[in-house]
Amino acid sequence: MHRADAPPPTGTDDERITAEVRAWVCSTPLRGLVAHFGGTWPDGDLTEVLRFLDDFSAHHWDFRGGRERPDAREPDLDPATATLVLDAAAALGLIRPVPPARSAYAHLVVLGGLAHACVRRVGYAAHLLRAGLPVRGEVAVLGSFRPLSDRERRTLADAGLPADETEVDVLDTAVRRVFDVTAPAEWDGVDTDHPHHSWSSRTYRPDGLPPIRVLAAPSSEPDHRRAHTADTQRFWAGHVQLAPGDDVLMITAPIYVPFQHCDALRTLAVPYGCAIETVGVDPALADLAVLPEQTLTPGRYLQEIRSAIRSMRALHTALTQPT
Repeated sequence: MHRADAPPPTGTDDERITAEVRAWVCSTPLRGLVAHFGGTWPDGDLTEVLRFLDDFSAHHWDFRGGRERPDAREPDLDPATATLVLDAAAALGLIRPVPPARSAYAHLVVLGGLAHACVRRVGYAAHLLRAGLPVRGEVAVLGSFRPLSDRERRTLADAGLPADETEVDVLDTAVRRVFDVTAPAEWDGVDTDHPHHSWSSRTYRPDGLPPIRVLAAPSSEPDHRRAHTADTQRFWAGHVQLAPGDDVLMITAPIYVPFQHCDALRTLAVPYGCAIETVGVDPALADLAVLPEQTLTPGRYLQEIRSAIRSMRALHTALTQPT
């Protein structure tokens, strides 16, 4: 994420963000990937480059086909191509974890995901807080009522953890276990009997730590899909008093840092004027071994490079065509 020759956007100033988007998408590693897969770099401005990359990656690097990430097919890549993909992913900030850069934050946000990732990210948040990272606002743990797959439930069961039913259930169980809390101090929500419309908010108050809010967001397009990352970030912003200049630290997995960071810039930094920093869980931490990181393949990295391209295109559109 913090590679000097291809950093992702980090600032809140529109011109700076645009310059950093350009640096990432026009970087040597990404150009090399495109050339290796038979693409010809387009003429034109950043808008045209992003359009080309979105279309190109849809044709060559979309292995999900509208399915959830665990159901994506794995491409058959020769060894040289696999090595090129991994080298590019490292240069583009999708592999190596980077520790938080600031000494204190207004808020700490944990992003949900697959079941094992939920457990690991909550554990990493606890590690940072217990290591003395000051957070003056709240810790927000963001998810949705996405049902877990059979594979996710088996992963939890194999680790001796409850086989919860939804993503937010896993996050809530992890918060209770890691922070040694039993019941929320505050609870709110709406149950519509449909996971795309429902939402919930549970706030825990562990001794000596900031309040921890576990939030399940509804979808902004409930008739078409479940809530995604931008939905959860936007929904949280409606529940907390974000102020210009607030430093917000977001936790995800290294492979998702570029795309989820750009989603956060679009949904939080641009409208609220806050500063966003996004870091990936450090897989070397022994206290996260209850659920080790799953093996990530070159195909997975190509898929998430595409996710980053799409997120940067949406961010650029928000900056150049404000609503």
